[in-house]
Amino acid sequence: MSHEITLTVNGHAHTRTVEARLLLSDFLRHELGLTGTHVGCEHGVCGACTILLDGVPVRSCLTFAVQANGHEIMTVEGLGHDPENLHPLQQSFWESHGLQCGFCTPGFLMTLLPFLQENPDPSEQEIREAISGNLCRCTGYQFIVDAVKLAAQKMGEPQP
Repeated sequence: MSHEITLTVNGHAHTRTVEARLLLSDFLRHELGLTGTHVGCEHGVCGACTILLDGVPVRSCLTFAVQANGHEIMTVEGLGHDPENLHPLQQSFWESHGLQCGFCTPGFLMTLLPFLQENPDPSEQEIREAISGNLCRCTGYQFIVDAVKLAAQKMGEPQP
């Protein structure tokens, strides 16, 4: 069965007719061409598919596109896609070597954005708890923790 949905992704409205069981991750990747949302485990365990749904991190591989009807979605492409004008969180991952292979990075960024907005000066323990639902095979997590600390500093500074 098909359904017409309208949702806002990274500030742009999209209306499509989709099958009822189409996953939001597949909708974003295949219907909209937003391939920054990665699909790792397809079971909601790894966190690579994390997006913001009305500002809340959700696993897009566990969410049907029809469930997002009428809602606002932000993907990693909504952060900063210009290498000369990255979001402070992206820049901090770059500077702290928190991205390594990069497969898990979009999920971490989308998990951490609302975390840092709610916790502008997190402790290392709070950071580790916040990222506990995201898996990384390359960094050993310390570089990611360092990146979050740096991002908290950058996000706390006045913007030009």
